[in-house]
Amino acid sequence: MTVANPPTPGTVVAVTDATFAEVVLASPLPVLVDFWAVWCPPCRMMAPILEKLAADYAGRLTVVSLNCDEEPETARTYGILAMPTFTVFHGGEQVASVVGARSGAAMRKLVDGLLGD
Repeated sequence: MTVANPPTPGTVVAVTDATFAEVVLASPLPVLVDFWAVWCPPCRMMAPILEKLAADYAGRLTVVSLNCDEEPETARTYGILAMPTFTVFHGGEQVASVVGARSGAAMRKLVDGLLGD
């Protein structure tokens, strides 16, 4: 399977229900998925933190976002009931999930733990 527009390292990539499997589940790298919505203030607060994580962990972690209002199928599949929810996938499997806004340090700790840093 070839991704039409592969994720650019160091950026937060928007995924859809149609591209989720290609970009997230088939990724050779761990993927941090931000399940969010436009109307969610904590989701908007997390955007700069996620952009920094994407840049700082480029080549080791892919960071993607999925708008749950526009792409409800994937959110339903993974039981997303609150936003923001951050879920990490590796090898096509869900390996970690946290609900609610977090500080940059807390997100970094989550990622470091998963990467073995």
